[in-house]
Amino acid sequence: MVNNKFLSQKYKHNMYPPSIDYIMCLSMSNKEELLVLKNPKIIYVLSKVNKIGRQQSIDVTDAIPNVDQQKLSVGSKFDKRNKVSIKQEDSIENRKNKVKFKKKSRNKIAINKNDLLLVKNGNEVLNEDSLDIAIIKQPRNTKHRKKHKLKQNEFEYTLQDSENRNVDNKIDKNITIESPLSIKELAIKLNIPEAEIITWLFLKGISVTINQVIDITMATEIAINYHFNVLNTVSSTDFTYVKPYDEGIYIKATKRPPVITILGHVDHGKTTLLDAIRSSDLVKQEVGGITQAIAGYEVNWSYNSSTEKLIFLDTPGHEAFSSMRLRGAQVTDIVLLVVAADDGLKPQTIESIKYIKSHDLPCIVAINKIDKNGTNVFKVKEELAQHNILGEDWGGDIPIIEISALLGKNIDILLSNICLLSELQELKANPFQLAQGTILEAHLDKNKGPVANIIVQNGTLKVGNIIISHNVYGKVKAIINSLNVKVDHAEPSSIVELWGFSNVPQAGVAFSVVNTEKEAKQLINKNRKTNDNYSIYKSLNSRVTLDTYNKMANLQQLNLIIKADTQGSIEAIINAFSQISQEKVQINIISASSGNISGTDIDLAMTSNSLMIAFNSSIPLQLVSTAEKLNIVLRSFSIIYDLLDYIKSYMLDLIEPEYEKQLIGTAIVQTVFDINKGAVAGCLVSMGKLKQDAAISVYRQNQIVYDGFLNSLKRIKDSVTEVSANNECGVMCNDYHLWQKQDVIKAYDLKQKNKVL
Repeated sequence: MVNNKFLSQKYKHNMYPPSIDYIMCLSMSNKEELLVLKNPKIIYVLSKVNKIGRQQSIDVTDAIPNVDQQKLSVGSKFDKRNKVSIKQEDSIENRKNKVKFKKKSRNKIAINKNDLLLVKNGNEVLNEDSLDIAIIKQPRNTKHRKKHKLKQNEFEYTLQDSENRNVDNKIDKNITIESPLSIKELAIKLNIPEAEIITWLFLKGISVTINQVIDITMATEIAINYHFNVLNTVSSTDFTYVKPYDEGIYIKATKRPPVITILGHVDHGKTTLLDAIRSSDLVKQEVGGITQAIAGYEVNWSYNSSTEKLIFLDTPGHEAFSSMRLRGAQVTDIVLLVVAADDGLKPQTIESIKYIKSHDLPCIVAINKIDKNGTNVFKVKEELAQHNILGEDWGGDIPIIEISALLGKNIDILLSNICLLSELQELKANPFQLAQGTILEAHLDKNKGPVANIIVQNGTLKVGNIIISHNVYGKVKAIINSLNVKVDHAEPSSIVELWGFSNVPQAGVAFSVVNTEKEAKQLINKNRKTNDNYSIYKSLNSRVTLDTYNKMANLQQLNLIIKADTQGSIEAIINAFSQISQEKVQINIISASSGNISGTDIDLAMTSNSLMIAFNSSIPLQLVSTAEKLNIVLRSFSIIYDLLDYIKSYMLDLIEPEYEKQLIGTAIVQTVFDINKGAVAGCLVSMGKLKQDAAISVYRQNQIVYDGFLNSLKRIKDSVTEVSANNECGVMCNDYHLWQKQDVIKAYDLKQKNKVL
């Protein structure tokens, strides 16, 4: 570094030229040097040693001339402002602290010979070869200051140094890819620019955009290319179990009601059981007789001379509603697994058992429909034992109770076991703290605005509270309990409907109450800086896979706009669509949102040529007529089975028909006649028959030379529809005239195949 003693002696306050900002030089000979500019320059870095050891140099036009030492003296030219600024800098250390060294330099910069003066050990030196490094502070008043400055630890990304970059930044090379993600999300995870990933894929023949979603296979291949170690990926059906409340010891903790989630396969009697418990008739209120939404109910039950409150969550059993069942398992205290005695374990039953086992959830099994003839309860218990669900009578610790929801048999025993299991768990919460919980469902109501169905897991939620869920906040305007009555507060384990969010919150995400709106905004800003994985759906049209990318160009496209009642319904529909084969028709989801259909949706459908689907969502009459005038297909459904059947049928209509060839006859060309319209092949039918408009293949030396249709068939001079074996005929095709003797003609009947996706 520059000798502080020399500099302070030669250039004190009245000797240092104020027109020069600050210059530092290092010599290859390790001798102290000082470079001075007679005129200020907007130059930051003239030379540096980069990370791979290359050294940039300064281009000097020619030798530096002698400069009169008197020019360095302070004269009357200096203005007051410069004098004041110089006096404020008492030492060279102050100046050093003001210099910000740049990690990355620009290209070589030529400096005019009249602008440089080299000082070495107090004497002027004119040998520019000894100059190694020069760093000049940029004048403060320049109008061309760069807006974006490189930080000390930043550097320019290039494809060539991508291998070294991760080592330099000490990035963790172990990552986990749990689900399909966008290019932007992957770039954040790998700490690599999006453009570099897009370029790499483009060079492999795959064109993607920054927001396009790629599957796990492709994301893993990209990560491996950049030398990351991809750990075992997590199944998409797994979830992170969220404790209902902090396990710390509450000073004011009190007993809270248990949350019981009812799980099981479709049509195994879950809602019927809930009706028997509540003495209600929910089954008749359900469209199509199946549950298609998550719902909460409160039940009061007498147990040990006291009234216990039980909170039940009813979940759908259809395979498409896996996300709803997952959310029910996340917030539950006790799982009530319902199995039909006449049906046994089914896919959704096994799915529920996996939830129970993987997160060690307390469980009670209810074997339903024992009133039916031909049931085999012992067989059901055997199937449960195969999945490590052992009843107490078989040496296990899980209560298995045989019930009949239709007749109300053993319902009291079931509820008593639930109360006993709840008592053993000692469930507690602190009602005096700010509320915390989970969003079970959310949608946009035309009159109420954003509406969320929530469960309060700890604390007490009150009207007027400031509530935040990830990147959405609001002020609680109203709380509606399970009896559809407005209340002013909701205690722990309450399942209520809440009005007041500024936007529709994401279902399945936790919420909390904060003290002020300012605190809510600060938390939202913090959340926005993190990687946001809370998306309602990953559009099927955005998913890019290595296996299907090249096939997509030849596929038929079905554009869809989906409007549903809730986010949970959207998740179920998207999940169901993902199970449909798309080898022949690709489903492109242009938009999916909750609420009623609006004019904006109609405009979007018209511009994107999309099919509009409304699920449990109302359609204004004026929009129905508008859609008809614009030839927009608009359909409304209330049962997911009907929706899926319609989409499959619509996709089949887009598929070109396929035919199966059935051989009906063979003929051999005997001679060829040239006519004005082309050529006629004189043939002898050797087997079967030839038919007009039949599909034919022409073989020459066992090689097909033509595939098409027989357009004209004549017997002598008369046109006929068919000619049988051992007869001569004339054959003519409109688009083929290159007949030769001994060509073999094979005729086929075309039978249309059944269309499949």
